[in-house]
Amino acid sequence: MKRVILAAYLLCLAVPAFAGHPDAYSAGLAAYDAGNYSTALADFRSAAQQRDARAQLELGAMYANGQGVPLNYAKAVKWFRVAAKQGNAHGQYNLGVAYEQGDGVAKNYSESLKWYRLAAQQGNANAQANVGFMYAQGHGVPQNYAEAVKWYRLAIQQGDARAQFNLGRMYGLGEGVPRNYVEAYKWCALSKASAPARSAAYKSSDTTLTVLAKSMTHAQIAQAQQEASAWWAKHHAGTK
Repeated sequence: MKRVILAAYLLCLAVPAFAGHPDAYSAGLAAYDAGNYSTALADFRSAAQQRDARAQLELGAMYANGQGVPLNYAKAVKWFRVAAKQGNAHGQYNLGVAYEQGDGVAKNYSESLKWYRLAAQQGNANAQANVGFMYAQGHGVPQNYAEAVKWYRLAIQQGDARAQFNLGRMYGLGEGVPRNYVEAYKWCALSKASAPARSAAYKSSDTTLTVLAKSMTHAQIAQAQQEASAWWAKHHAGTK
């Protein structure tokens, strides 16, 4: 079976304003949504300097993505670190990404895992999936497939498509769990259903489903599809 690894990625998430410094931050969000990045940058910087961790996160993301400023990973890391040290889970996650990829800092898997774990312990699904990935690959920690499976399952509880795919891959390879093509197909099918079209998770899941099907009977495929449908119905009840 083809081994497909899904890379971590920088993520910028906006959250509602809160009392303290709502004006500059809210103005920054409005400017950002309108595509006025220079104004958003100024507003986020104003709020960030007042220790608003959400604004620090957004400011770092703008430097990481080159929005309103030239792309500058070093400055992105600076602001991610400030937010992370205030306990912001998204800042911790993004700092983990920077250390894993070597963006703005020297690549350091141990530091990456440290920040991913802090974010994961706060329930950040992306971080949980990446902690699982680090254990599966032995990055910054001794390779431990069972521990990887544990973290993938935590992320899956929040519907993380990358974790669904990676758990399916582990079932297909028999890593951390007994090899089970029905389970592998089920989780890859769920990943494909959850992931945005043309995303890495979608494409990887689609390819892996084709590979798995070649080693399965029609009855096994039907069972996997039925189990995937049941899981989806249970976890998406009441949604459209």
